[in-house]
Amino acid sequence: RTLKVFGINKADAETTKVLAANQGLYNGCLSAGLIWGLLHPNDLIGSQIQLFFISCVLVAALYGGFTAKKSILIVQGLPALLALSSLFLI
Repeated sequence: RTLKVFGINKADAETTKVLAANQGLYNGCLSAGLIWGLLHPNDLIGSQIQLFFISCVLVAALYGGFTAKKSILIVQGLPALLALSSLFLI
C-alpha cells in the first residue's frame, strides 16, 4: 500500500529505506519540538520554540523544492508558511 501511495516499486523502496528512516526521524524531531513549544509554560518562549521549528520546516521545503522536486515548495512549504504566518497573528 505504501509503495502505491508514493508511486515506487519494491526495489526502489529497498534502495531508499535509509533515506525514508532519516525523513521519519526528522519529522519526529520536528513534531516533538512543536509540541514542546505548544506546551511550554512561558508563552513567549513557547512561541519562539515554535518559530524555530516551523522555520526549520520552511528551510527544508525551500531546499527540497530547489534541489529535488518543485512540488515540495507547495506540499511542505505552503503549510509551513501558513503556520509561520499564524504565529504572528496570535
